[in-house]
Amino acid sequence: MELTSVLKFLENRAILVTGATGFLAKIFVEKILRVQPNVKKLYLLLRAQDNNAALHRFNNEAVSKDLFKLLREKYGSNLNTFISQRTTILPGDITLENLGVRDSNLLEEMWREVDVVVNIAATTNFDERYDVALGINTFGVINVLNFAKKCSKLKVLLHVSTAYVSGEKTGLILETPYNLGETLNGTLGLDIDTEKKVMEETLKQLRLEGSSEKSITSAMKKLGLQRARKYGWPNPYVFTKALAEMILIDLKEDVPLVIVRPTIVTSTFQEPFPGWVEGIRTIDSLCLGYGKGKITCFPGDPESIIDVIPADMVVNAMIVTMMAHANQRGSQIIYHVGTSVSNPVKFTCPQDSAFRYFKEHPWIDKQGKPVIVGKVNVLSSMDSFHRYMALRYTLPLKGLEIVNTLLCQFFQDKYLELHRKINFVMRLIDLYGPYLFFKGVYDDMNTEKLRRAAKESGIETDLFNFNPKSINWGDYFLNTHIPGAAKYVFK
Repeated sequence: MELTSVLKFLENRAILVTGATGFLAKIFVEKILRVQPNVKKLYLLLRAQDNNAALHRFNNEAVSKDLFKLLREKYGSNLNTFISQRTTILPGDITLENLGVRDSNLLEEMWREVDVVVNIAATTNFDERYDVALGINTFGVINVLNFAKKCSKLKVLLHVSTAYVSGEKTGLILETPYNLGETLNGTLGLDIDTEKKVMEETLKQLRLEGSSEKSITSAMKKLGLQRARKYGWPNPYVFTKALAEMILIDLKEDVPLVIVRPTIVTSTFQEPFPGWVEGIRTIDSLCLGYGKGKITCFPGDPESIIDVIPADMVVNAMIVTMMAHANQRGSQIIYHVGTSVSNPVKFTCPQDSAFRYFKEHPWIDKQGKPVIVGKVNVLSSMDSFHRYMALRYTLPLKGLEIVNTLLCQFFQDKYLELHRKINFVMRLIDLYGPYLFFKGVYDDMNTEKLRRAAKESGIETDLFNFNPKSINWGDYFLNTHIPGAAKYVFK
């Protein structure tokens, strides 16, 4: 690969970004606007009814956030003018043809001007409805690819996937593609059109039966889980993301394709400042439950590796890969952006950091009292976890259930509180269970080669740092990530 200045590559570029109000997308947009104000145009696609609604949503969900505070400090009252001159906010939908963009003149302009297409739009819900997950994560990608093929100046299509398309593989997981119809458990018959047909027929039958929207949602979530697990994936999110990769590689023709597979994305490490995060990320569900006193035990292997990567490092890797693979017609490459090989984190590191943080900064409950946390009891197998739950919660719950028949308000409240706690923990186990004893590590040889090439080429490695070896994990979790999550997420 021939590497040049990243800033020079970004200068005078027209870049289309889908899912523009998503977590990574906002960090990507802010970064480019901050480091390369001479970018030609950022076309930012997001779901909205019309132009005004799209602009309002982008301003409300992106520009007004702390994420943009460095740009606000730099441009002050001129920030909106600066952003409006360099962006076009597009109401659209990747599940529709031409990404749902209805303005024919704007479509022609984009096909004529866009150099880079960055697809970040996705639903990341582990238990998403199957019709929604397929529509956005899989078939939406076909629409993005078809749109990219119409861009006469296209230099590269960057698709953000997830490392967990690997399912529950063990050992060293390589940066290799999945072929159309390939499954993780060897089950034959995986066909993307069949999946669409199964989903549509199930949905049609439910509506013919007059099912309520709540019942339809429940049934479609169960269907997604069933179809994913049939072929070896643990949930519909990673299953539909894997299908998307298969489609891209099969249909890309001569489009230069880069697939970035981040692991668990956490708060920013350095830029635009440490600790910015939005939404409850995977490990934050556990951290929040622990801080609130809802989690006192959890199954997991204390010696296992948890692969996390700060969001700004993912974005920096994305930007450098765009430059590195521009104009390589017909090429394809996959990058794992993670840490389990380069700078592994043990399961106990975030756990110990959470104990130290919440001991010094306890959560204040609804009664205004601090929640006192203790060391989490880590159970090394699912059998031991179920035994613990039975002794600690299920048996007392049955006792309270009996007492509850006496209609004593005190026992009713205790019963409901215990019931909520059990449901909370069991839902987390159901969603994240496949990853609690995960034995895989993500090979990042392609990413390491890119890091070395960037360093040897003398490009702006400080400005576009994606080297996880620079992270001290204990310090990061204790002083950056958990305080950031407490500030921006734990409402």
